[in-house]
Parts: sequence; C-alpha cells; structure tokens
Amino acid sequence: MKPTITIDIGTTRVKLGFFDAEGNQLASDKQPTPNVTDSWGVVYDVDALLAIIGRFIRNLDPAHKDTVERIAIAGVGESGGLVGPDLQLHSPMILWHDQRGAALINVLNGSQRSLIYRSTGLPANANYSLSKVAWAVANATENSGDLRWLNVSEYVAAWLTGRRWAEYSLASRTMALDLRAGEWSDEMCELAGVSPELFPELRHADQGQEISKEIAHETKLPPSVSVHVVGHDHMVGGVGAGLRKGEVLNSTGTTEGVLLLSDEPSLDDYSARSMLANGLACDGSGYTLFASIPTGGSAFETLQRMLGMSESMLATTVAALSERYLSGKIDLATIPVVVPQFRGSPPPEKSSKARGLIANLSSDVRAEDIVFGCFLGLAIQFSKVLELFRTDATTIKVIGPASENKLWLHLKADFLGRDLSVSKFPEVVSRGAQALASAHAGSWESCRPSTVAADAGRHAQLREWRESMRPTMRNLGHIAW
Repeated sequence: MKPTITIDIGTTRVKLGFFDAEGNQLASDKQPTPNVTDSWGVVYDVDALLAIIGRFIRNLDPAHKDTVERIAIAGVGESGGLVGPDLQLHSPMILWHDQRGAALINVLNGSQRSLIYRSTGLPANANYSLSKVAWAVANATENSGDLRWLNVSEYVAAWLTGRRWAEYSLASRTMALDLRAGEWSDEMCELAGVSPELFPELRHADQGQEISKEIAHETKLPPSVSVHVVGHDHMVGGVGAGLRKGEVLNSTGTTEGVLLLSDEPSLDDYSARSMLANGLACDGSGYTLFASIPTGGSAFETLQRMLGMSESMLATTVAALSERYLSGKIDLATIPVVVPQFRGSPPPEKSSKARGLIANLSSDVRAEDIVFGCFLGLAIQFSKVLELFRTDATTIKVIGPASENKLWLHLKADFLGRDLSVSKFPEVVSRGAQALASAHAGSWESCRPSTVAADAGRHAQLREWRESMRPTMRNLGHIAW
C-alpha cells in the first residue's frame, strides 16, 4: 500500500494517523471534534478542525513525512456546508444529526416519500443532507453563484487541494443522489427547491487530487502527495474489516451501525417500511444496506452524567460487572429495564424525538444495576435492528470502541446466541482509508480478530428475562401521574 496520512472525522473525536507501506501505524493522535454553537444548534468549528489537522501533519517525523504518498479522509455522513470557489463557507458546517431542515421533510406526503426511497434508497429524514442544503441556501450569507455543498471530509480535502469534489458513498447519504444511476438527481433537487449545480463532481475513493503548492510548502509534505476522500466512516470501516457479501459489520462509535454489502439495492416496500438506508460502497464494488442506531458509545457519557460517575469510575464498574456476569453472579431479577434511546430511536421508528426510559426500579436499585441494564438494552436494540435485515449471515464483525468492552460484547453475543468476531486493532476505519486511497483490498486478519463466543445458558436466561419484562413494557403506556 501507499504510505498514508489518515484523517477520520468522527462525531466525538478526530483521529489522525500515519501508516507505512506495510500498513503499520507509526504515528497517531486523537482530539475532541471541535464544535461551536450557532442560533440553531451545534456546528463544526472548521478553523479549529483545520488547525488540528495542520498541526498533526507539520509535527510528523520528517523521516515519515518524506515518504507520504497519500492523504486519506473519512468521516461522518450527512454533514456539510455551502463552500464558495475561494473555499469560504457561506453557511455553517452542519452536523449529521442536526434537524434545522426538518420543515422540508415534515410536509412531504406519502407518494413523495415513496419516490425518495425508490430513487435515493433512503427513507425521507432530516438527518440526510438535502433538507440541510435547502436550509443553507435559504440562509446563506451571500450567494456567489458558484457555491457547492461539501461534506466535512470533502471540505478538508478542498482545503488541502484547492479543488471541490464529492465522494460516492458520502453522496449516497445526501438524499440527492440517484442511487442506480450514480448521478445527482434533478428530481430530488426540484423536490427540495435547490439547484443541481450546488452538488460538485463525483469521484471514487481511489481518484485523488494533488495537494496544493501552498499546503505542501506550509506542511513540508512532498508536492506529489495525492489527497483522497475515501468515504462514509462506517463504510470505510467495512473496507478495513475486509467485509464480504454475506457478512455483517457492527461498527461502533458515538453511534452504532449495522452494515451489509450487496450486488443490488434493496428498494422494496419492506425495506422502506423498515427505514433501511441503501448506499454505494466506497470501493465501487456494489451497494450497501445500513442502519444507524443513534445511541451507541455515547451511552457512556449519558451514564456518567446520570449517575455522577467519572470516566474511570464507570470503566471500573463495567469491568467488575463483566467479571460478575461471566461468572454467573448477576441476578437478572434485580436488573431494571433500560430502553437506551438517549439520542433518538433506530429503525424502524427512526425518530430524533424519541427518548429513552428506565423502568422496573425497586427501592434497592444500585447504580451498577442501571449500568448493566443499559448495556443489556443496547444489546437488545442491536438485535432488533439486525432482524430488519433478514440475513442468515453467520459472521458478525465488530469494530470500534465496543471491541474493548467485554460486558457489551458478551451481552450482545449471548442475547443473539451467535459468536462475534471482534477486531483488536483499534483504528479499522483508518486502515480502510489507507487501503481505499491505495486501491487496495482490506484484510480482516490484519485487524487481529478474536472470537467472543455465545453461551447457550446465558442466552436462555437473557431471553427468559426479556419475556418476563414484556408485561412491564406493555403497561408503561398506561401509567398515570
């Protein structure tokens, strides 16, 4: 592969790295994703983001820097802003979960929603970029007549090269791309009342652009370095994990993703009702079918605030619970019901307004019981979403922070009754980014996978507990204050 600087722009953190030609990570850094607040909500602090990236590149060991051939950028989908030809922003750089464009989605009728799904493969939702584009155009600081909508990863690439373009897997998260044609859709743009010219040329992950002379001079990188937008982070993680058709990727981070690869998009009525999101694979090999679970790793932060725990206290509690669970010392009868929809609900409801709940509390409930209930709730939530895919896949590959959480992994495996193959290499998205920019296939073996085996006895106990809690869940709708 090509020696590569990798940039992974996540919801919570920006991860940077340098990988040599053999795929060894020789340098890395993590920084909180910089945000600021505008009158509508939280948006990217792009100046701070570019400063983080520039500082990492400038501080890279000169011996490593001299060998760099690629810069590969991955990141969250659905984010973006309007960018002029001078690379000045004419709108905020909006986060993926922002709902400021929801008014456009809320007035759509059933036939329009059906049209959107058949054309773009996406359920009509304000998370996707098109409604944000319409909002940004209506609220642009000024109209230069040559604005382009760029995802945050594409904006970083434009800063590095002076050129504006879009990548296919990210474009398939905008709700503005005709999925089968692989082209921007005039019909979707007309529906949103925006010009198709707002969307830039499309390039595949292996189609890069030479770094600008100014950035090469400033960072002391070789002027021949090629910059690549490699795609949506979950899909890039699939490449890093060597995901094959017939396998499931469980990509964990702030959110949790479920991803399958296919030769054809799934655009039938069932998939539409289930709100499964179709997309284009980063390597151009076919299509993706994806579901995002809004609450994943972000549950840690929620639990810390809720229970007054520090990060280290929560980590210690989770480790102790894991040991107790695996040794059969957890009394499930004492565990509360936790529906962890702290950031909205996953498909098939898929609502940003959904809220979590905790029920079946007794007077002697302890903080650790709520922690265990939360991770059990995450496992149940994953199981329900996985059922929507109607897959008989026997291989479930897990990447991201969950791979370091024994409690979360074993609860997931035991509730499913299926073994998990878990990456021990922490930066699978970055590994996928290097592979894509090098036009190279990813390898699961390079991720040092290990097996988390399902236990039949614990599987039966968890299923029995869930059945015993069904009356509680049914009765919640009849609670009177």
